[in-house]
Amino acid sequence: MAKSKIIAGSAKASRRKARKKASAIQARRKKEFMFRGFTMEELLAMPFDEVLELLPSRARRTYLKGLNYEQQLLFDKLKESEGAVRTHRRDIPIIPQFVGKTVSVYNGKEFKDVEIKPEMIGHFLGEFVLTRRPPVHSGPGVGATKSSKFMPLK
Repeated sequence: MAKSKIIAGSAKASRRKARKKASAIQARRKKEFMFRGFTMEELLAMPFDEVLELLPSRARRTYLKGLNYEQQLLFDKLKESEGAVRTHRRDIPIIPQFVGKTVSVYNGKEFKDVEIKPEMIGHFLGEFVLTRRPPVHSGPGVGATKSSKFMPLK
């Protein structure tokens, strides 16, 4: 009886190993990007009005009320450009036609490069370039705590 359990256990282990081996052989497919149920190719093929309906309300309103002169210049440059585009405009919503482009956005001190990815659709350019840095603190100074008042002489 003890032998049958060992044999059964080894068969179970061999099946487990075979399953692991079979699953390891299959390469994981990268999940295709979907924006509100549409693939990137479908979004690019859609007319601009239909794409606007899919955007979040704030981004949609920005385009519906009309872009100002500077925003329109950047919009046209981004649609046509191949290389990086430098801009101070942080208030342009990202649309599918901008995906794959590189934009250098000004953060108040310097231009930061942003590679536009499909996940950024509907967000504004400025969201990806931070204007503030988190504070970096050193150690506590003399007198900051009760124990730091007593500094050794040597």
